[in-house]
Amino acid sequence: MIIGIDGNEANVQKRVGISEYAYQLLLQFSSSHLARDKHIKFVIYLKDKPLETLPKPNKFWEYRILKPGKMWTQWRLPFDLYMHKPRPDVFFSLTHYAPRFSPVPTVVSVMDVSYLRFPEMFNASDIYQLRHWTQYSVKKAKKVLTISDSSRDDIIKAYNKSKDSVVTVYPGIKHIQSLEPRVFGMNQLKAKYHISDNYILFVGTLQPRKNIARLIEAFSRVRNQELGIKDLQLVTIGKRGWQYEEILAAPDKFGVSDSVKFLENVPDEDLDVFYQHALCYVLPSLYEGFGLPVVEAMQRGCPVITSNVSSMPEAGGDAALYIDPEDVNDIAEKIKQVITDKKLRVELIAKGRKQIQKFSWEKSAKETLAVLEEVAKK
Repeated sequence: MIIGIDGNEANVQKRVGISEYAYQLLLQFSSSHLARDKHIKFVIYLKDKPLETLPKPNKFWEYRILKPGKMWTQWRLPFDLYMHKPRPDVFFSLTHYAPRFSPVPTVVSVMDVSYLRFPEMFNASDIYQLRHWTQYSVKKAKKVLTISDSSRDDIIKAYNKSKDSVVTVYPGIKHIQSLEPRVFGMNQLKAKYHISDNYILFVGTLQPRKNIARLIEAFSRVRNQELGIKDLQLVTIGKRGWQYEEILAAPDKFGVSDSVKFLENVPDEDLDVFYQHALCYVLPSLYEGFGLPVVEAMQRGCPVITSNVSSMPEAGGDAALYIDPEDVNDIAEKIKQVITDKKLRVELIAKGRKQIQKFSWEKSAKETLAVLEEVAKK
């Protein structure tokens, strides 16, 4: 059996979100004894040569680099699928987009439908592509993979797909060497990023859907109370996405510009320490396909506060404290509760250790591979 995969999302230097999802699945596929036992060959289609961090070629793992890159998904890739033999038995797109015309049965991944729920929060050009390209890709696909039951329900409703054609496969979490807090690492971070000992953490792209402006307003209300916590800060880590101007202006607007830090390009080893020493991690999103940082925070022993909407309760289970993301008072009250109640913090950390056991990339890869085999054999 030959499984073709669009690997372009994984072939980037800085991987977040769907790029990290694509990369982790490729790593698992390349090292899967299950695939070798079943004599599966993977052919990874790329616009550019593979980065050194991608799996090395072997008799089970081949790269096809197709030039030119312009109109790659709609012209160059399908041309090769039609003309080059042997063809894959199934083609897997790790993004929302698949070739409009292809002789090979297709499986696509759709993380969420936020572009349908909150179109005003996206750039016009992005919205057009997300709406139209995703629509025909989902319609043509034999199976659609997504990362939560919440997203599965949204996809079925939005695209009128049958229930058995949309499959939930939870993402995994990256293995970390140690779960023990690194005190020396924290001392380095304080000097490097000019942060205090007491901070609330947000990790994610700066964009309206993440609801960061409300988080900053809620933080300002907590900051102005006498809680006995010295130099309380809000640290946000993530790249600037789109429509982020209101977010960057929020600290001045709410009088906490000296207590809010916006950090970008934080290395993974530093991010681990940020999670480990935070008073809590807060993800107040209006909508998430899964909310992977919720699980990452739990893995690193950080108490979690997150929204009670879309997929976040699936990620958090009973190990998170939930908020109404549109209620600033509720966000502020839950933050206050977690950072002042040591017993609650200990309980959330312990429950988080159990919750993370539900998620692994090996499990994700095996479940994904089972769907691809099913489609290939039909």
